[in-house]
Amino acid sequence: MKNLENLSLEEKIEILKKLKEERDAVILAHFYVDEEIQAVADYIGDSFFLAQKATELKEGTIVMAGVYFMGESVKILNPSKNVLMPDLEADCPMAHMVSIEKIKEMREAYDDLAVVTYINSTAEIKAYSDICVTSSNAAKIVNKLEEKNIFFVPDKNLGAYIKKSLPDKNVILNDGYCPVHDEIDLEDVKAYKGRVKILAHPECRKEVLDLADFIGSTKAIINEAGKYDDVLVVTEEGIFTELKKKYPEVNFRKLAKGPICDDMKKLTLDKIIEVLEENKNQVEVPREIRERALKPLEKMLELGA
Repeated sequence: MKNLENLSLEEKIEILKKLKEERDAVILAHFYVDEEIQAVADYIGDSFFLAQKATELKEGTIVMAGVYFMGESVKILNPSKNVLMPDLEADCPMAHMVSIEKIKEMREAYDDLAVVTYINSTAEIKAYSDICVTSSNAAKIVNKLEEKNIFFVPDKNLGAYIKKSLPDKNVILNDGYCPVHDEIDLEDVKAYKGRVKILAHPECRKEVLDLADFIGSTKAIINEAGKYDDVLVVTEEGIFTELKKKYPEVNFRKLAKGPICDDMKKLTLDKIIEVLEENKNQVEVPREIRERALKPLEKMLELGA
């Protein structure tokens, strides 16, 4: 292959188009990846949409343009597919902020307990869970569960938001968090209160969410944003690609200290081309873990539909 650095964007897109045909491949991308990747992706969405879409695809190869847990989820749901990651080092710190030992400890402490795991978690943690959720369906699914006691892992902020939304449930919080959302500057958000509509992701801290006019998943924020003229969006900056495309007339505000996921930004168009050309960075999940993790993911798709 030619040196990709010397090629124009149009030339790269043409190469990618041919590779997709040759490899029987499809590209899934999260809203947080760079604009040039979103431009070539076949499907763009949040974690729930991508997990759901992955089960409907006919192509034999799936390139998951996101962080590693997303590739694992796609592989668990589609074990016969060839799942490729543009960068195996693109990870989610929060996914590692809970242990199997902690889950076992909580199961011993409570008889009537459901371990509810945010999809932003490792395959191993999913395998020890009762059900998975995403930010778009977490409250809906937890409300449907028979169990009163809910150990929500790994994100304490999303867990606290669910706890507040569902007072009849005893939601027990873990101490994990998304560094990107957890470190959002409260004063930065306060400066906009009362001036514009504030839309925030539930991975943010409670004091940030208390300032928001709307709280929702990435997809929910995108759906809500078109209702206003002037909007502050409090989540990872990759969302602006879709927002500006969908609502060119809306004035979107950015925080001074922009929330940026460095792991999502590790992905490039060149890396997508390389993994397809060389069929490298294949996602593998051990069979025992895959079979156990499949159940909570399937239960999520069923109850979250």
